[in-house]
This record gives sequence, structure tokens and C-alpha cells, in this order.
Amino acid sequence: MKKLEEYVRSIPDFPEPGIIFRDITSLLQDADGLHQTIDMLGDTLKDVDFDVVVGPESRGFIFGVPVAYNFHKAFVPIRKKGKLPCETVEVEYDLEYGSSVLEMHKDAIKPGQKVVIVDDLIATGGTTEAIVKLVESLGGQVVKICFVMELAGLKGREKLKNYNVDSLICYEGK
Repeated sequence: MKKLEEYVRSIPDFPEPGIIFRDITSLLQDADGLHQTIDMLGDTLKDVDFDVVVGPESRGFIFGVPVAYNFHKAFVPIRKKGKLPCETVEVEYDLEYGSSVLEMHKDAIKPGQKVVIVDDLIATGGTTEAIVKLVESLGGQVVKICFVMELAGLKGREKLKNYNVDSLICYEGK
């Protein structure tokens, strides 16, 4: 069996010179790679007591839903502003060039629920930090945060230092 990072395609100088883009579409297109990824995410949660999985669009959906399914847990989508039909809570957060807003349904997390966040990538940690704020604003408790990949050079873990964070693949650079 291949190592998980062997399924990830590295594209130099995208989106700009000096950046190595870590492309998960090659992992998704390989049945063994996808299966291994979902199993490995599950392994990081085998001893975690949790009630619900939360994932941001779109790649958090890809990885979070099968994890929720395998553990027979609910899945809560985090969406960009204006995409959810019912009453929402929202949080604004900073991007590299500007800001954005994330939302989730106001009734998606019940007070006291134990929440796992699943996403494909931790870079600067800003998106995940915003998701944590949403969950906690509804009384949820984040018990674990799981990523497929981590760009350690961007120091995203520092924003999440009070949480249990795991990544399956860690790239030292940016």
C-alpha cells in the first residue's frame, strides 16, 4: 500500500511562483487513496467521544460526511454566507487579502454537544478558528480537529493551540 502523501500531487509555482500547491484531486480519484484517507481519519477518532461532525464547504464535506457515516454520527455543513435556507449564526474572519463570512444553521449544534471538525487542509488556521467560534457560540464543545494535510510553515496550529489537532500528512513548508 502506498503512503498517503504519494496520492497527493504537488504542483510547483501555483498559484504563484515559490508556492507548491498540494492537490488532493489525485487522492480523490484513486479508490485506494480515498479509502485509506477516510480510514486514517477514523483512526484519529477511535478513542474520541463525540456527537457530531462539522465540515466546511467544500472539501470538509468530502471528508467529513464519510467519517460521520462510519461513526453513525450527524454531519453539520458550514457554508459561505447566503447558502443556507434557515436561520443562521455567522462569523467573519480574515483571509490573506480581505475577509469572508461563514454560516451554519442556528439549530445545528445543541448546547453541550461534543463536536469534531474535519477538513482537508490547515494552512494559517483562520477558517478553522472561525468554525470553532461558530460551534462554541451555540454551546458546542470542540473535542477534536482533523485534517488530511497540514502546511506547518504557515503555523496554523498556533491559532488552535487549545484544541486537540491531528493531521494525516504534514508538509514542513508553505
